Amino acid sequence: MKITALRSDKIYEKIINAAPDEKLELYRQEMMGPFMTKWNIQQIPFRSSEPHGFDVITMNNFINIAPANITAEISEPLTAISSEAFWQECDEAVTTSLSTFKDNGIELSVSEYLYTILLGDQNSPTLQMNEGICGDGGIPGYIISNLIPGTYTLPRIQSVLAHECNHNVRYQFIQWDSYVTLGEMVVSEGLAESFATSLYGEELLGPWVAKTNMETLNTIIKPKMKDQLHVTGFEQINPYLYGDELASMQNFAPVGMPYAAGYACGYHLIQYYLNKTGKHITEATITPASDILAETKDFWNEETLFHR
Repeated sequence: MKITALRSDKIYEKIINAAPDEKLELYRQEMMGPFMTKWNIQQIPFRSSEPHGFDVITMNNFINIAPANITAEISEPLTAISSEAFWQECDEAVTTSLSTFKDNGIELSVSEYLYTILLGDQNSPTLQMNEGICGDGGIPGYIISNLIPGTYTLPRIQSVLAHECNHNVRYQFIQWDSYVTLGEMVVSEGLAESFATSLYGEELLGPWVAKTNMETLNTIIKPKMKDQLHVTGFEQINPYLYGDELASMQNFAPVGMPYAAGYACGYHLIQYYLNKTGKHITEATITPASDILAETKDFWNEETLFHR
């Protein structure tokens, strides 16, 4: 198994020292270019055919520092991700996460992995809601974490990378298609966060779970979500998964859901499943959502208690 870190800190330094008219293309080629296969699979254009059209840079700028803003003024957050110790921590998280599956008898079909850490834009509403940290690991072989360095986010970088590694493994076994259901998404996010806590502890739960209290889960999220698990299409899935506020930013109709409802619900659903079946999180990770949902029908009608 080959794990490669794209040292974004080195690329940021190069862009800082580049001429203003060179920054955009340098970022596109050196930061986005190594993930070309991922963009192609997701059908995100590497370069828009129209001026100011949607492409990898447009997508990047929703969450991360835009190429034009990569100047000496970002020296403080850049320093936070420039140490050898930081990248060693990241390397250990990815290596440990992927090795955990092999150690539990699960052979992975993908043998090469590329990951990086991108500096988040402090003005991004999406990143603000996520307390300055998030990630993307749904395409096997490619993992990205987005980070505004700080006392809350830096201790969580390993846990977030573990979360994304879990997605990376699941979708080597579960076929992703355009008819993915809300149930699959809820299960997937619950598996990823449960895997992360199995390695790094519940005290490092992501905000997408920790910010939801049990009263909200039991009285709002579960009753509204339980009959919607079959829905498909991101315009229907996203409001339940991310909550009304983020869905509205994506121009989707609100459904009365709080922040990251599907993530929080998924986490507690998978905890229920693991406790009921006694399965290891690695085995659960490669289990179809239909099997997990069939085993957890009582979850939706029972009060969930958070034991920490």
